[in-house]
Amino acid sequence: MDNNIVLVLANPNEPQLAMLESLPPDTGLAVGNTAEAFRHTAPEASVLFNWSGSGALLREVLGMCPALKWVHCKAAGLDDVLLPEVIASSVPLTNGSGVFSPPLGEFVLGAILYFAKDFRRLIRNQTTGRWEQFDVTEISGQTAGIVGYGDIGQAVATRLRAMGMRVLANRRSVPPPDRVDPLIDRYYGSGGLLEMLAECDYVVVTAPLTPETRGMLGAREFAAMKPSAAVINVGRGAVIDEPAMIQALTEKRILGAGLDVFVTEPLPPGHPFFQLDNVLLSPHSADHTSDWLDRAMQFFLTQFERFAKGEPLLNIVDKKRGY
Repeated sequence: MDNNIVLVLANPNEPQLAMLESLPPDTGLAVGNTAEAFRHTAPEASVLFNWSGSGALLREVLGMCPALKWVHCKAAGLDDVLLPEVIASSVPLTNGSGVFSPPLGEFVLGAILYFAKDFRRLIRNQTTGRWEQFDVTEISGQTAGIVGYGDIGQAVATRLRAMGMRVLANRRSVPPPDRVDPLIDRYYGSGGLLEMLAECDYVVVTAPLTPETRGMLGAREFAAMKPSAAVINVGRGAVIDEPAMIQALTEKRILGAGLDVFVTEPLPPGHPFFQLDNVLLSPHSADHTSDWLDRAMQFFLTQFERFAKGEPLLNIVDKKRGY
């Protein structure tokens, strides 16, 4: 087994970096948040781990590593990572896909229940001391459509099926009939999105951001939805045309939206999402469990073990497709 030098783009004070002490003793390690921190180690580095570095730092350090064999990104999202230099490089890129999916699936279920049971109304009535009985919706038997069915989508589908919901899935390509997914009642290909949306009581967006998915839910798609439908986005903010969604929400043409991701983060003061009473807003923290960073680091350590043994890496990104 060759000795490996690992470069970690991160603030050296981040506590999860202590977990890197479990790397094999002969592993070289350099940690920093400036290119200068890697000046001496980069020429022989075999692994580049972007824990919390910026895209600009990643670009600079990548150009300093002629012997690089593997790049890993802590996050599942790759918006700031898929730079032209990264895409052009023959070095494999992996990400944290799957590490954060279970809590995102739970957030989706919680958002669905929030709208079905009208929790905002319950809280408002409790705060004002008002006793008001009203009808609520049973989600068993309702239909949820998942836009961009991948690992997060599977986590969502697992939880919704357990609640008795009918689950539809939209993805770039429909799997062949012999690959049955028991979680999905029906697949819709890239040309069937509008047809799927018309059936949904809840539209769950889990798609990554790529040139193909940017703005894929716009005015036409919101017009296809039921007035009683709610949109839940745990994928990427720019997959939805936010002005079109704000208009649909303002005009009450859809029931509401549960949002964990946004085009601009943090949301600027005075943004309409803060004011709309049919929006459930999460500050991109739906997957921030108490151990989410520990799990991200542990996944890298598991990946490194595979890398050191010459075993196939998990989560290899198709850099041209963007996921």
